[in-house]
Amino acid sequence: MSVAPPEHALPDVDPDLEADLRAGLDRPWVTIVWNDPVNLMSYVSWVFRTHFGYSEAKANQLMIAVHEEGRAVVSTGPREQMESDTEAMHTYGLWATLQKDE
Repeated sequence: MSVAPPEHALPDVDPDLEADLRAGLDRPWVTIVWNDPVNLMSYVSWVFRTHFGYSEAKANQLMIAVHEEGRAVVSTGPREQMESDTEAMHTYGLWATLQKDE
């Protein structure tokens, strides 16, 4: 005679916790460029135009944010793309990191 395996009840999941977890999974990643004492502002703006295809106005706006605020979010998207953008910024000699968007 075979015995049916015991049924295991799944634990109840707090709806707030589940919503927080889902929000974390849906949140995009960002590439942040940090101010440094080496690169000229004109060069940073050129990098933003060249790599990201930003207009001169947008590139200058981001460059000013890097210079005055110490950092700027320069791109947003999936983690793999932000890893690629961060690596590209390093190739240009800029200080850059990636993180989940806040």
